[in-house]
Amino acid sequence: MVTIIDYGVGNLFSLVSSFAYIGEETKIESDPHKIVRASKLVLPGVGAFGDAAEKLRETGLGEAVTEAARAGAPLLGICLGMQLLFDKSFEYGEHRGLGLIKGEIRPIADVIPEGYPIPHMGWNDLCLTDLGERCPIFKNTKTGDHVYFVHSFYAAGCGKNTAATADYGAPLTAAVMSDDGGVFGTQFHPEKSGEAGLGMLRAFAAL
Repeated sequence: MVTIIDYGVGNLFSLVSSFAYIGEETKIESDPHKIVRASKLVLPGVGAFGDAAEKLRETGLGEAVTEAARAGAPLLGICLGMQLLFDKSFEYGEHRGLGLIKGEIRPIADVIPEGYPIPHMGWNDLCLTDLGERCPIFKNTKTGDHVYFVHSFYAAGCGKNTAATADYGAPLTAAVMSDDGGVFGTQFHPEKSGEAGLGMLRAFAAL
């Protein structure tokens, strides 16, 4: 059973449909007390970091997610959900994240060449790092697999936790894994990434 966290800033239908397609049961949950006891968690998200982080704090969901992850429940953050795993973001101000992975979220405009469209949107190749080659959610994944991105900010300063990158005029963090190997993040959307993405969801569901 995969518990998908509902805090009002994500389109959950695609995730539920993708897990159903691979035969995995899901539950959408917004009760912090139930999230703390979940066996596997997915933190989705679209929109602004500051608004999402505030909703997590106000509802108690942020504390519940952190407690569950530190107790050993595998946690997958997707897109904005991945960014929320970090210490802080500089998206329209400075905002505190969950602090489950060291690093910070910064504008891709700081590192990509002038003239590249923002947001970085569409299909791109993954390049697995040494960590990514050992990452359990990538057991069905290889360098060169195509995945789907939509983002204007990226994770910086997370070198040792970087599981994959994608080149968009500069190498951008595409996926991360925590030091203890229980928290994962994908900047891309596995649920929108065809067979490659389904393979990642299968691997996560099998943890």
